[in-house]
Amino acid sequence: MKTILITGSNGLLGQKLIDLYLENNDVNLIATARGDNRYPIKEGYEYAALDITLSDQVQHVIKKYKPDCIINTAAMTNVDQCEGNKSDAENLNINAVSYLVKAANNEGAHFIQLSTDFIFDGKDGPYTEDAQPNPLSFYGETKLKAENIVKNQAKKWSIIRTVLVYGIVHDMSRSNIVLWAKNALEKGQPLKIVDDQFRSPTLAEDLAIGCQLVEHNEAEGVYNISGKDQMSIVSLVERVADYFQLDKSTIVRVSSSTLNQPAKRPPITGFNLDKSVKQLGYNPHSFEEGIELLMRQLTTK
Repeated sequence: MKTILITGSNGLLGQKLIDLYLENNDVNLIATARGDNRYPIKEGYEYAALDITLSDQVQHVIKKYKPDCIINTAAMTNVDQCEGNKSDAENLNINAVSYLVKAANNEGAHFIQLSTDFIFDGKDGPYTEDAQPNPLSFYGETKLKAENIVKNQAKKWSIIRTVLVYGIVHDMSRSNIVLWAKNALEKGQPLKIVDDQFRSPTLAEDLAIGCQLVEHNEAEGVYNISGKDQMSIVSLVERVADYFQLDKSTIVRVSSSTLNQPAKRPPITGFNLDKSVKQLGYNPHSFEEGIELLMRQLTTK
């Protein structure tokens, strides 16, 4: 039986991976995160508190559990926060990855790193796995540096790149773009939404399945795992409105340049999924199917 260790298990992707592995129940699962375990089910896996920015802790926990595979979902992902707090972003997104890679190598573990469309400048999207990175933000720079650490130092590695992940965590401690748009539209709030940024939003469950496919197949290299529908951010909000039959008249189209955000965003990203579809059998939901799944989850909470 394989031992799989997940970092960042309190986060959105981390929780979806626990869901998925508990469903199949055919691995020895170790969930790790900073602080207490926030996943509601406590049986069927082991939890260990782990701050991946502390090298000694990383070495100790990885040595203790001797995983066959490590899936690193932990990261500082708020793009503007990364721009304003570069030392924290470096610690979590770069230094921690080097600690994990070293520990993975010591145990001969397959190391899977999560990465992002923000390593690209958005001039030529959608992107294939071998497209040339050129990040516009400090967040993108940290994730690209992490990729290079993994490629140059890990003995057995995979990099999974994704785009604008949405979903619901068990404790509902944070929102996502779909629920935010739905709530704001229901209140009739005026919404200034950019019409010059294009993404392929990714259902968290699809991303978890993509991670599991890479782990199960021991597939090495870079894989794009995202949603299959590319759309502008304003189109995303309009599609949420259409799905719930809400009034779209409060949606105001604006240019990114009017928002004065600390970090620059790439205009057009999204991914070509051909490699993941052919090699892994990856088959993501449509955007509307993703919304439907979210709503089913909300009604059962």
